[in-house]
Amino acid sequence: MDRTRKLKDYFSLYLRGLAMGAADVVPGVSGGTVAFISGIYSELIDSLRSCDHRALKCLAQNGIKASWAHINGNFLLAVFAGVLTSIVSLAKLVIYLLDTQPILVWALFFGLVLASSLVLLRQIPRWSFIKCAYLVCGVAIAVWVSLLKPAQLPDTWWVLSIAGSIAICAMILPGISGGFLLLLMGLYSTVVSAVSEFQFGVLLPFALGCVVGLLAFSHLLSWLLHRWKSETMALLTGVLLGSLNIIWPWKHTVESIQNRHGEWIPVVQENLMPLTYTQLTGQSSEWMAALGIGLIAVVLVSAIELFATRKSVDC
Repeated sequence: MDRTRKLKDYFSLYLRGLAMGAADVVPGVSGGTVAFISGIYSELIDSLRSCDHRALKCLAQNGIKASWAHINGNFLLAVFAGVLTSIVSLAKLVIYLLDTQPILVWALFFGLVLASSLVLLRQIPRWSFIKCAYLVCGVAIAVWVSLLKPAQLPDTWWVLSIAGSIAICAMILPGISGGFLLLLMGLYSTVVSAVSEFQFGVLLPFALGCVVGLLAFSHLLSWLLHRWKSETMALLTGVLLGSLNIIWPWKHTVESIQNRHGEWIPVVQENLMPLTYTQLTGQSSEWMAALGIGLIAVVLVSAIELFATRKSVDC
């Protein structure tokens, strides 16, 4: 985990954090997916796991510098600075783009997730029946989550704390979006509005839940990745593949409900082919532009994988 990094390396980590934050704002895309794509997932989980009682013991015995090195602090600072910057500054932009160009935005993410899933499939060695079963199980989990209907939970401090701990787990779990889980709990608009308007009465309990959930869940993921890496990767890749059902660009809303803020939230949606989408909605499917953006996303992921592979060889 200890690496000699230069300033440009930390700037690269900051940019990856920006991408993670932007993805987490979108109800359907996970920041963990971006971490997977950009090659920092294992280090992120291990660094979060190191924020434990041993870090406090190291702080007491050896001081701040040693404790900071123990938790890989420079890495975490660069990544989460990017995440927070993105969430605060890009929240309104991402929501605006989803409102004005939803098909093209979802096409971009669909291409990113599909390409990254194929990359992960190639990284799992010696496929067996058990690993295939984990893959199928992961797909089933993601599809099951996508079919759940939104609830309307109260925005009390303890509910916000629990919601934060659940949503942040999804942030580091590829394929399942924290924003999507907030949508299922009926708290998505509450949290996004609180971020854009700096409502600390909402943000503080939510952030507390995020910290607790992040540290607890990272321990579990790190333990699984170190003991059953191939099986865990197969399960996570399955979740990633199953999430394609959530982010398919052409959707038709069958049923909606109105939340406490007067906003209409889709409850039941069905995926459509582009031609059927046009016939049913009377709107352009933009399939050529969507296909082009999706292919650009695939090329981008391939370029990132090639760069990461060459860098590891050079090292």
